[in-house]
Amino acid sequence: MKQVIYTVKSNDKIAADVYRMSLAGDTSALSTPGQFINIRLSGFYLRRPISVCDYDSDGMVIIYKVVGGGTEVMSRLAPGAQLDTLSGLGNGFDSSKSGDKPLLVGGGVGVPPMYGLCRRLAAEGKKPTVVLGFNSYGDVFYEQEFKELGADVRVATADGSCGAKGFVTDVIGGLDYSFFYACGPEPMFRAMSRVMKTGGQYSFEERMGCGFGACMGCSCKTLAGNKRICREGPVMNSEEIIWDRK
Repeated sequence: MKQVIYTVKSNDKIAADVYRMSLAGDTSALSTPGQFINIRLSGFYLRRPISVCDYDSDGMVIIYKVVGGGTEVMSRLAPGAQLDTLSGLGNGFDSSKSGDKPLLVGGGVGVPPMYGLCRRLAAEGKKPTVVLGFNSYGDVFYEQEFKELGADVRVATADGSCGAKGFVTDVIGGLDYSFFYACGPEPMFRAMSRVMKTGGQYSFEERMGCGFGACMGCSCKTLAGNKRICREGPVMNSEEIIWDRK
């Protein structure tokens, strides 16, 4: 973990209530796709955890959805604005587990960290298949960006307005894959846990108190006891999760 002041380079709306922000600054604390940053915003007590979409030595890209006061403030930040950020938080995805045909599944704002992972896997010579799930056509983003990485991209929308009608699990059933990676809402994970044919890794989305393990405000039930999503996660191995079936 490292405290970094990032400078906003751009902040553009790319889908319904979804923004892409490019930040310039030190990314040395980041080591793997799936890690996140925690942003301090003026007037708000708690920082906002946001997954990293992609990064290089000069900065990073984050993608976020406006869902409350904090992210609404973020959506109004102009180029040149500065953000006090804790960088390099959490444990990311392990690309060494992928096999030759990894499957990447992103639901809504769970899509962004899948992009950095897809780029890493493609650079390692893997052939990723990517399944993106959204509510409707107006929510879809980054389909083309994944295709430009050479991925086989499938889109599912709940209302059928783009791609297959239904949920990501309606698309996954007919696919062949060696390992899976997923990020999205927990109901999506619960549905996936019933149909996945291989081991995988889930990246959990969760509200956090501190973001670096000082509290137990975010936790996940595992075979080894409760694990903190911010510290031991956000990425967890599928075989260790205990799902309370609902």
